[in-house]
Amino acid sequence: MDLLLVQDDRLHVNPPAALTTSVVPGPPQLLQVSDARGLLATLTVGARTVTMRGQQRTFTEQKRPFADTFQRTTTAGWGPSPGGGTWSNSNGTDADYTVTPGRGLISVSAENASRHTSLVNDISDLDARLSWSMDKPATGNASSLALSFAYTSSTSQYRARLSVLTSGTVQLVLECQTSAGTTTIGALTTVGTGYVAGDIWHIRAQRAGTTLRCRAWKDGATEPGTWTHEVVDTSLGAGRIGVRAFASAGSTAIPILFRVHEIQLYSGTWPSTPTVTHNTWVRILATPFDGTWTPALADQIRAWAVDTTPDALAHAMAYITGALVVMDSRMGGGVQVAGQAMYGPNAADGTRREGADWHEYMGMPWTYPNGESKATSPEWRQCMDCSGYVRMVYGYHLGIPMVRDRDFDGINLPRRTRDIGPSGPGIVVAQAASAPPPLANLRIGDVPLFDADSGDATSGQIDHNGIFIGIDQNGRYRFLNSRKTPNGPTMGDLGGTSILDGTGLYATSLRIIRRF
Repeated sequence: MDLLLVQDDRLHVNPPAALTTSVVPGPPQLLQVSDARGLLATLTVGARTVTMRGQQRTFTEQKRPFADTFQRTTTAGWGPSPGGGTWSNSNGTDADYTVTPGRGLISVSAENASRHTSLVNDISDLDARLSWSMDKPATGNASSLALSFAYTSSTSQYRARLSVLTSGTVQLVLECQTSAGTTTIGALTTVGTGYVAGDIWHIRAQRAGTTLRCRAWKDGATEPGTWTHEVVDTSLGAGRIGVRAFASAGSTAIPILFRVHEIQLYSGTWPSTPTVTHNTWVRILATPFDGTWTPALADQIRAWAVDTTPDALAHAMAYITGALVVMDSRMGGGVQVAGQAMYGPNAADGTRREGADWHEYMGMPWTYPNGESKATSPEWRQCMDCSGYVRMVYGYHLGIPMVRDRDFDGINLPRRTRDIGPSGPGIVVAQAASAPPPLANLRIGDVPLFDADSGDATSGQIDHNGIFIGIDQNGRYRFLNSRKTPNGPTMGDLGGTSILDGTGLYATSLRIIRRF
């Protein structure tokens, strides 16, 4: 008689992966967990943060698009811009560059004279538009205004320049200026007629590698579908974008007031894009690790080893430039919980206002378990300041309990950076009173805290924080942080390099490294 062989699938279930542990004496004391492939996880006594080996990822960021519509008032220079940084003038005096709400003004009071102001360092490829008008027509000779790019000085720039003739004819020319002089790379081409004072014209320019393009059109008309000029030029590298006003020799229209209504950067590329690549994932334990290795912890580490759901770094990247909008229908019937964030609404002087917490990004009031509550208003929607950003990642997304102004017990995450430093959750990895602490024990996911505000230089008050994301392509210690100048969460270098080593603002003002 034949025997019936019955296969029992239970005999073929893989046994749990074998894990070994080793203690690394502190401070801080670590427990390293390894499998057959090597180091798998690192736990820190007193902290909930666990760094895990996982799939390799690359984190990067491009320039943030912006539009400056000049909703501020200045009397000497155009001041801070929503694009990040402050407009920088060349030629004339600061008083020649003023802002009244809705208009950036440039006064040219002499013939054969130019005025130039520029913004945002180190853009290579770009797509930008300038909208402008004049307070009087050209008489005696032409008047012109240009959108400049690849600007490094008043004698090194590309210009897409609109020239208004005394006949009212409007012509577009593409130029390259170097120390050797100005070269026309796109000849004067008529794009309109009948210019009268107050007419608004738009100039759009693109740069893609060595290809330069520009076109222009009168406000109210449809933007042309083709380029007036499209040329190849290799003369200049990366630089700033700017505005140049010029009154030709013989002009009798002076003084002329050029009015810039808007300058918009649709897209821009860093010449050396900040990039971080590694295989570290950052997870959060339910409670701080007490130093005891248990079967439950082993099971958790095995589960995380194959987990690809968002970790701390993925959540942090969900708010940088270009991040996709994510809506959560569970939060008040469809609330935005992720997507490119701003730092805060504009103040009257063009700077960004501080004060947006994580729930204000969502546009929702919030009550905390300890009874503290905070209302919100529409102006704060989709904004987060530096601590609001860290609280969004580690508090809202990863479950570290939050408070606002009390109950700082080393477990809860306070609202203010000055309280997170000395009294936040987890442990202090490194600290120094008046100098940067060593980075030797820094791990991905740690929270660096800074005394970065020059106004607080003598007080030693912690005023900025972020999340360490790893070593970049140049070997620098790069971190994510929400800042006023880039207008939101960034790993980039606008308004100060986002690195913890070297001689930059944040490297020299680092004071505490905390591990949640």
